[in-house]
Amino acid sequence: MGGSEQRSGAGSGAAAAPVLVEIALRVNGVERSLVVDTRMSLLDLLRERLGLTGAKKGCDHGQCGACTILLDGRRVNSCLALAVAHQGAEVVTVEGLAKAGELHELQRAFVAHDGFQCGYCTPGQLCSAVGMLGEVAAGWPSSVTPQLAAAGVQLTAEEIRERMSGNLCRCGAYGNIVAAIMEAAP
Repeated sequence: MGGSEQRSGAGSGAAAAPVLVEIALRVNGVERSLVVDTRMSLLDLLRERLGLTGAKKGCDHGQCGACTILLDGRRVNSCLALAVAHQGAEVVTVEGLAKAGELHELQRAFVAHDGFQCGYCTPGQLCSAVGMLGEVAAGWPSSVTPQLAAAGVQLTAEEIRERMSGNLCRCGAYGNIVAAIMEAAP
């Protein structure tokens, strides 16, 4: 091999071409079809491809909850979810919580109780709270639920704090967040 020739293949330092796949999702009630890189996270798809910037890239490791969305009704850290793994999924972001110009009851409660400071974590907090209330309604216990076999879960401040512990707020608005969720809970 001459000095000007380049080798290709493993170990050569050449980047492999991205693998692109077409996927379809329902995002905030709208059918979307996109061609995406198989390495793209759901968070990056929402923010970079669809312009839905409510979910935030806080840690990009699933530790802060700023990227929380609802995926098929369950709360998910979208930074950890590969978009291609969710073909046909129903995605709801904070932008999709309000209906017909009316804020979601949790959004109204967050405003009433000042459940936000800088607002960076608020979209993730809201989506997580919606998902958490669904878990409670389904009777799913948490690690602090006193009786696992009980017919229902009593939503106390302790339950809310435990269930929302995956969503961090650097401003420390936790007390107001708990009060807002308690107000909005059925």
